[in-house]
Amino acid sequence: MTLRTAEEGKEYIIKAIETDDEELDSFLFSLGCFSGESITVIKKRKSGCVVAIKDGRYNIDNDLADAIVI
Repeated sequence: MTLRTAEEGKEYIIKAIETDDEELDSFLFSLGCFSGESITVIKKRKSGCVVAIKDGRYNIDNDLADAIVI
């Protein structure tokens, strides 16, 4: 299951980040988005979703949401 198909208001544990882009990997890591970390979908939108990782909230587009396996 990916973040794109997650339910609003539910907390998930990130299982993997599936991307071949090393720059994207390091960006997600800097946000605190890595395997074993919890992530909560705050709001789903047509173009993506708003998520809470640690103490921050971030807007994630659909392509990025598809790369985050929960």
